Amino acid sequence: MSNLKIFGWIELDGERLSEESIERIILKDSEKIIHFGGEFFLSWNGCCARDHFGVMIGNCPKGTIICNGKMKDSISPSPQDMPLEEAIITAVKLRSDEGVTALSGGVDSSLIAKLAQRECVTIGLKDSHDIRQAKHAAELLGLTCTLVEVTPNDIESKLPQVIAAIPKKDPVNVSIALTQYFIAKWAREHGYRRIITGQGADELFGGYQRYLETKTLTDDLARDVAGLEEQAMRDQSVTALHNTYLSMPYLDIRVVRAALKIPADEKVQGGRRKVPLRIIAERHIPQELAWYEKKAMQYGSGVWKVLQKLARKNGYKTSIQDYIDHINKVEHGH
Repeated sequence: MSNLKIFGWIELDGERLSEESIERIILKDSEKIIHFGGEFFLSWNGCCARDHFGVMIGNCPKGTIICNGKMKDSISPSPQDMPLEEAIITAVKLRSDEGVTALSGGVDSSLIAKLAQRECVTIGLKDSHDIRQAKHAAELLGLTCTLVEVTPNDIESKLPQVIAAIPKKDPVNVSIALTQYFIAKWAREHGYRRIITGQGADELFGGYQRYLETKTLTDDLARDVAGLEEQAMRDQSVTALHNTYLSMPYLDIRVVRAALKIPADEKVQGGRRKVPLRIIAERHIPQELAWYEKKAMQYGSGVWKVLQKLARKNGYKTSIQDYIDHINKVEHGH
């Protein structure tokens, strides 16, 4: 089947599938396609299919099989239920045969880095929090980590390209996407296509600072989990500029199922966030990393401050959003 195109990777009942196996299933066993797990976009003979959660981008809706413009079926993998710890270990194992781990030194990425045992990479401004913390975490974990220092000039020069690539062009999304851009750039330059990340943990386990103050935690978590597809679109759109993609163990269906069974008040309790994840992490990484309260990516990397300074330098003293809108208009010739 010469016209089969596969982007990402596929598993069936916990077994990674080779391209030959995928082709054989499509030709002779097509009813199994609905059980495909993993992170993928497939196209063949006028048909396409995309993974259940829409982690991989592609021109059909998430979790569907479309043939000749019509929906044929849904992708609904059904691996056996597992306790959260086993689910995380399984999810990382399925993804860690290749790639590089994006390490920031917080619990999410440190746990994945330790389980994956891959080379790690960190992006940040010189002397930024993330550069310092990732270096420390890598030493504690006994892993190799390349610290990639970006400059304000690097950020300014790539800003138009990043803004053009992402769907939602606001300061938070732009600053996160900039960080992902430089991770993907480094990965591609060093022969990696897959970037293993801790995306999704904050939403699934209650990681944001605002969860400590809210009176509607269960609703907030549900809304934020529902927004993960939009985040994946942002991140994958930027990494695709370098022909790479993010692989997200916390968005494995086993992990998501296990996480959603945990009541919200167990996730955020006693002034601490992501408690169930930290308890599991303690069994795999040093306690110091398991309970470390890390800054959000856009702040820890130093990118947010650079955006603020660039906005001021270009005459937008009070609004990063106005600066972003200006760049977007210039790039599109308005």
